[in-house]
Amino acid sequence: MKLSQEFTELVKQKRSLLAFSGGIDSSALFFLLVDAGVNFDIAIVDYGIREQSVQEVAYAKELAKMYKLNCFEIEAPKFTNNFEANARAFRYAFFEELIAEHGYDILLTAHQLNDKLEWFLMRLTKGSGVCELIGLEAQVQKEGYIISRPLLEHTKSELLEYLEANDHRYFIDATNSDESYERNFFRKHYSDALLAEFQEGIKRSLSYIEEDCCKLQSGYRLLYADKELRVLKIDDARVRVSAVDKTLKKLGYLLSRAQRDDIEKNDSLVIGGSWAIETFDEKVFIAPYLDVTLPKEFKELCRGAKIPPKIRPYCFKQDIKIAEILNSF
Repeated sequence: MKLSQEFTELVKQKRSLLAFSGGIDSSALFFLLVDAGVNFDIAIVDYGIREQSVQEVAYAKELAKMYKLNCFEIEAPKFTNNFEANARAFRYAFFEELIAEHGYDILLTAHQLNDKLEWFLMRLTKGSGVCELIGLEAQVQKEGYIISRPLLEHTKSELLEYLEANDHRYFIDATNSDESYERNFFRKHYSDALLAEFQEGIKRSLSYIEEDCCKLQSGYRLLYADKELRVLKIDDARVRVSAVDKTLKKLGYLLSRAQRDDIEKNDSLVIGGSWAIETFDEKVFIAPYLDVTLPKEFKELCRGAKIPPKIRPYCFKQDIKIAEILNSF
């Protein structure tokens, strides 16, 4: 197993930071990067919820010393609820702080084909459209850096085989068997079995869907949809108003010419007293406008996840999982 030439060309002259945990995926990516001669450092977050997390941090430091890399570590606060969303918001804030401080160009994450299929199946069961079914892209341009996911063509079993064949150490996260997490439920009952039997067909199908999405949404992409919430990624600022117009039409609301002009001029507004539209970080958030008093904890969760203020009441009222929105970015 080795990383693709396209990926190695991308990172060859750039500084990369690997999001490391010590698990199968990130450990495999670590050693594949070493094999490919990629210049990178690692960052690890200790959430303090498992006894072995201390060993995982120690392992990260050991690898960094062995291969002469920088290892950045941080201990997360104890999250009492909404763990997945809070943990994700915390670690990405940590990564972005390191990227800004040390001048990294690329954030490497070890998402693999199983992760991609799990997202597909979760969205499929919620009644999603074609472009909502793909949640993980190989390259995503963020403000000031790129998120790169070089393992999306490989399954977890392939990564495990690579580690075992080369006698590389890794850890198993015991919480991965906890079916109270939706992703774990889909993994245990559906995605792992499907990939074991139909890996090549699934890989091709997901690739075809991605190609279709590109054709369907030139200039913008639908990142997330749940009930009447929509999050759009605007790749071409000139199509922002058109993207909002088309999205609202599908939701049953027709914009007037004056309203289109208002959207052109404003990044945050309420249309017709009924729809909140907010533009932030090259994304457009659209949701029914509600006047709801929010708990402080939920507001803090949304702030950390960069969910705009006018969108938060609808998410709260409809019990939309902030972690799911974050996973689509």
